[in-house]
Amino acid sequence: MDRKDFLKTGLILGGATLVPNASAFAQNLTDNTIDKLVDKDGNFIHQPLAYANSHLEPYMDEETLHLHYTFHHGGAVKGANKDQQMIRKALDDNNLEIVDFWTKKLAFHLSSHILHSIFWTNLTNKKSDPKGDLLKRIEKDFGSYDKLKMYLAKTSKDVDGNGWGILGYQPYTDKLTILQCENHEKLTQWGVIPLLVIDVWEHSYYLKYKNKRADFVDNLFNIINWDNVAYRLDNALKLTK
Repeated sequence: MDRKDFLKTGLILGGATLVPNASAFAQNLTDNTIDKLVDKDGNFIHQPLAYANSHLEPYMDEETLHLHYTFHHGGAVKGANKDQQMIRKALDDNNLEIVDFWTKKLAFHLSSHILHSIFWTNLTNKKSDPKGDLLKRIEKDFGSYDKLKMYLAKTSKDVDGNGWGILGYQPYTDKLTILQCENHEKLTQWGVIPLLVIDVWEHSYYLKYKNKRADFVDNLFNIINWDNVAYRLDNALKLTK
């Protein structure tokens, strides 16, 4: 599929991607187990982390990582399964009075599941910097790597309430873009494929950083896995070109 055909058919809907099994993106979901969100029956699954709870010390403490992954991400997976079941039940019972409620809940829980799954792979225990095509695109779309960091950090720090800062690829413009997402699903820019996500819900940092969200965001840049971000960009480009 070339980019023109992709833009016509609109395969990507707010980060939820519908692609054939042979595509690069689908292959990534097969090879990269934490990105595999569903089992063969279509039920949402919570994959094990690829590293120990202490892996991101000292920038993310062991207790926070354990609670965050196990209960907050895990709770989103359980919630999405319940939401999906309730939608099916409402349709089977021809009771559309409640389907709107569960559809909104599914948007919340499934978006959380997707973003958290990306978040864990975006982090590593060593400092890295973008390079290659990713760096060239950053410099073209934002001016420099330093400007991108300032932009993404400021956007993440200034989320109203809970939410995310997101660096994504927008296939409709063939550019990198920054999103400020409230909760897990609000302020979406349709079509954007998330490449790097920064979780600024309080449960991400409060045990270690208390109310100092800005310190957490600044420290997180020490453990961003830019190789993973580049890998995600490469898959996005293969999907949409």
